[in-house]
Amino acid sequence: MKVIHRLEEIEKIHGQFPSLGLTIGNFDGVHLGHQQLLKHLKQKCDDKSLKFAVITFVPHPQKILHAERERFLISSYSQRRAYLEENGVDYLIEIDFTRDFSTLTGEEFLDQYVLTYPSIESIYLGYDFAFGAHKQGSFDLVKDHCKLKGIHVEIQPKFEFDGVVISSSRVRKAIEDGDVGNASALLGRNLCLDGVVVKGEGRGKKIGFPTANIQIPSDSIVPKIGVYVTRTIYKGMTFKSITNIGKNPTFKDSASVTIETNIFEFDSDIYGESIHIEFLARVRDEKKFPTVTDLVEQIKKDVEFARDYKV
Repeated sequence: MKVIHRLEEIEKIHGQFPSLGLTIGNFDGVHLGHQQLLKHLKQKCDDKSLKFAVITFVPHPQKILHAERERFLISSYSQRRAYLEENGVDYLIEIDFTRDFSTLTGEEFLDQYVLTYPSIESIYLGYDFAFGAHKQGSFDLVKDHCKLKGIHVEIQPKFEFDGVVISSSRVRKAIEDGDVGNASALLGRNLCLDGVVVKGEGRGKKIGFPTANIQIPSDSIVPKIGVYVTRTIYKGMTFKSITNIGKNPTFKDSASVTIETNIFEFDSDIYGESIHIEFLARVRDEKKFPTVTDLVEQIKKDVEFARDYKV
């Protein structure tokens, strides 16, 4: 998959303008609904001998339009790229989403960012597609605007899971509720966080349970505060683990939320290293214990539960 910023860059790659099938969207999380859509569109493109292109935006529009909103991205931009490539996308066009860009009308967006490419054969739009300033761009607008250029425009059906339409909002709600099992089911893979190990307070080591403190991108969504059975992947090696998301109320009720992972059968110094954490199940809420001894006894039970947890 080639990652570019303008459709016209495809010509520089090949020295020509291959015919494209194109879709547009944020694809945050690349959940099961997205995956079904991408598989469906990839097959359509293959049947017509078209290259499959996706237009998306960086940063996510919410980052610009609702700057006060924190921690909402289900997948990082690098994760999104990997998931889209896994689903057969040939070209990913990441358009820089700015405040000025957000003011473009639907027609302006099409003229300046889509129809500049001369060999689009088909444009496929999601059932709830809307774009442009105030989301006034619709399927009918795209269809009418592309008619003179002979571009086929087609709306796609809803994709459901257990009778419910899957959406990024639905996935976010499950994550915020701590329902990592449901979130993973909607994603079609384990909910995960990628981060860098940073120095913490060192309390875990002092009480016999050393933890890796994880720093993640500031806009990445995290599960509800609590304790989780997790799986940690480091340099291709997989370890059972348990992860606490919270404020350490037994020691001090911190203003900020930390992510701390106790990795089983592991004692390497990995400060500054990247690790991948997959969430398997919620164990309990975080709570303030009367004494550190009480906390240690509960952690022992949590660790035993996590060690015995069957994936």
